[in-house]
Amino acid sequence: MTTTTTTLALPATRTDRTGFREALAHEWIKFRSVRSTVWTTVATAVLPVVGAVFIAAGGSLQPDDTVLGGSLTLTVVAQMPAAVVGALVASGEYSSGTIRTTFAACPRRGTVLAAKATLVAGVMYPLALVSCTAAYLVGDAMLPEGRYAQGEPLPALFGIAASFAVAAALGLAVGALVRHSAGAVTTVIGLLLLPSLFGPLFGDAERWIAGLSPTAALEKLTQTSDAAADAVGSLGPWPSLLLVAACTTALTLGALALLRRRDA
Repeated sequence: MTTTTTTLALPATRTDRTGFREALAHEWIKFRSVRSTVWTTVATAVLPVVGAVFIAAGGSLQPDDTVLGGSLTLTVVAQMPAAVVGALVASGEYSSGTIRTTFAACPRRGTVLAAKATLVAGVMYPLALVSCTAAYLVGDAMLPEGRYAQGEPLPALFGIAASFAVAAALGLAVGALVRHSAGAVTTVIGLLLLPSLFGPLFGDAERWIAGLSPTAALEKLTQTSDAAADAVGSLGPWPSLLLVAACTTALTLGALALLRRRDA
């Protein structure tokens, strides 16, 4: 008697075919499930509006300041938690050990990093646009009419929102490189502040060194009186933003190269 054994072909596992869309969906679930990223994102959204109310109520604007610049005074502070969000999204999984599960579900590490970058930038841009627009409207309503120059909110508000997205992407790149939450947070805050602090030490190169700071680009876009050339460099607001975006892209590519070479 002959026994015939039939082998059933199992369908290919979904793990090997996980693409960008699935990776982005997974990142979104993780993002809204972690309290630290959620509350830090909330702080990013709230700070500009709180700052507008505080500045308008306190009457602390300088005569040469603008309504736009005064209303968005705390955007420089709010940009820091935006960058921290990016750092936590990348480094948090290394601290908890869940990065191994992530790479098991999506072995293509470039896809994982692209999904994380898309998520943090995609969250921060509209969030910052709405928050900063609301802050400007609140400041405009509360400040005495005609006492201060209005400033040019458009297209500046779109650039301001973009600077938040770039700061979040910068934090993500740093988090992927450092792979430790506390170290990544410290490093990215240093990258936000140090170029403007040390720019004057570099003589003729100051406009480029100071222009590397996302904070400097943001201050120029908000048209605040604090954005003096000796503090934030003489590079224009949009070139400064493009320079910061280019450096962030280069750092992200470096993080991707190391991500592919290092063990989880």
